[in-house]
Amino acid sequence: MQIPQEELDAVRKRLARAQGQLGGIIKMVEEGRECTDVLTQMAAAQAAINRAAFSLIATGIANCGSDAEGIADRAKLEKAFLALS
Repeated sequence: MQIPQEELDAVRKRLARAQGQLGGIIKMVEEGRECTDVLTQMAAAQAAINRAAFSLIATGIANCGSDAEGIADRAKLEKAFLALS
């Protein structure tokens, strides 16, 4: 399965943003910030990672062919989608 480069770039940007959020969360923990503030940021980072995953899965499904290999790829992507939800 081939995923267009522009779609991969968008996923990479989302993940890089989440990586930055995780760095901030680690700093918050090290500084002893309020638990609720840390948890709020953790939820935001988790949501960013989930959005990247859903975007990648949706793009993969849209780009699967109708041949046997494409159908197998689609089944794998659907299984990954269900694991995220």
